[in-house]
Amino acid sequence: MVLEERTPKTIEEQMAEDELFEDACQKFWQEFGKARKMVLSTSLNDVVTSRMMSVIHCNGKLYFQTDCTFRKYHQLKSNPRAALCIDNIQIEGVCSEIGDPAEHAEFCNAYRECFADSFYRYTLLKNERLFVIEPTSIERWVYREGDPYMQVLDIKNRKYIMKRYLL
Repeated sequence: MVLEERTPKTIEEQMAEDELFEDACQKFWQEFGKARKMVLSTSLNDVVTSRMMSVIHCNGKLYFQTDCTFRKYHQLKSNPRAALCIDNIQIEGVCSEIGDPAEHAEFCNAYRECFADSFYRYTLLKNERLFVIEPTSIERWVYREGDPYMQVLDIKNRKYIMKRYLL
C-alpha cells in the first residue's frame, strides 16, 4: 500500500489548506449528526477494552455518560486517551469527566431526544458521570469517482489531509 500525500508549499497554499480544514470539519460534523452509537476503546496498563456507547455530538466535542464503578471509568481516570469508532470513522481524543450528567441541560436534552430509554434508565442515577471527548484526530475512508482516499482531520495541528490509496 502506498499513500500519496500533498502538503502546502506556499503561504497561499497554507491559507487554502486552513480554509479546507475548517470546511472539512464543518462538513464532517454535519454528516456525523447529533448522536451515534459508537465503539469506545480505552486502555490501562497495556490492556485495551472496547464497548458500545451512546454518544452525543455538540460543537465538535463528543459526550457520553457512564457509571463511576465501571472499568471504563477507572481506565479513563488513569489514562484519558480514548478512541471512538463507527463504520469507516475513527476518532482519537482526550477524555475528561465533567460531572453529573443531570447537571448538563444541553447534554440531557440531546440524550433524551436521541436515546430516551437510556436517559430514563440511567441519567439520574447517583453513580452516573458525564465525559467529554475532545477529538485530536479523525480519520475516515471516502471515495471519489470510485477511488479510495483516507481523509484525515488532524484537529490537534489543524491540518486537513486527503491521502489517495494507491495499489
